[in-house]
Amino acid sequence: MTEPETSTGTYHGGAATDAASLQRALEALRRGEPILLHDAADREGETDLIYHANAVTPEAVSRLRNDAGGLVCVALGDEVADAFDLPFYERAVDHPAAADHDLGYDDRSSFSLTVNHRDTYTGITDNDRSLTIQAIGEAAANPDVTEFAEAFRVPGHVHLLRAAPDLLADRQGHTEFAIALAEAAELPAAAVVCEMLDDESGAALTPEDARQYAVDHGYVYLEGRDVLGPLS
Repeated sequence: MTEPETSTGTYHGGAATDAASLQRALEALRRGEPILLHDAADREGETDLIYHANAVTPEAVSRLRNDAGGLVCVALGDEVADAFDLPFYERAVDHPAAADHDLGYDDRSSFSLTVNHRDTYTGITDNDRSLTIQAIGEAAANPDVTEFAEAFRVPGHVHLLRAAPDLLADRQGHTEFAIALAEAAELPAAAVVCEMLDDESGAALTPEDARQYAVDHGYVYLEGRDVLGPLS
């Protein structure tokens, strides 16, 4: 069977593994286009649709809702999160359910607070979430001069994630992959991640189906292992 040559790169066994694919992913993020990244079969085993936060228009929120279907989150670099005084959620909540974090795939969660921009109404519409996400991306470009509490309120409809300080050297989650890619693209450390789900089974979209989605839409697909070497 002939392996397809597409805009996402040369495919080997269905996955784009050449170094040029990583470069295409960085260029796509700079252009405001989404990319797809599968972490690892022995981790979450999920593919996330990833945008830079500045590029998340209402149309992008609609794509995240309808084509991905998971939770729309904004990952932030550790220094940005520090500047905004954002805690890990499990440390900020005084509740017994937050005491034991027994994830099956990692030592801890990256979740921080949930926010809405203060100019939103309910916060959940595509327009409202786009406003919140783009404002977070803009704030991440100059975190030391942003009064976070003046621009955003808690709780809200956009979930914030806090990346590990040393990114992929510390943790290989979609949070860290997204921020490592944003930084490699010389963009502010704020990126949107959303899990891709299968409409029929409700489970995570298989890597094969995620790659086909990338081919069908002209998006770049990456495997986490192909990013670890160059960016960790």
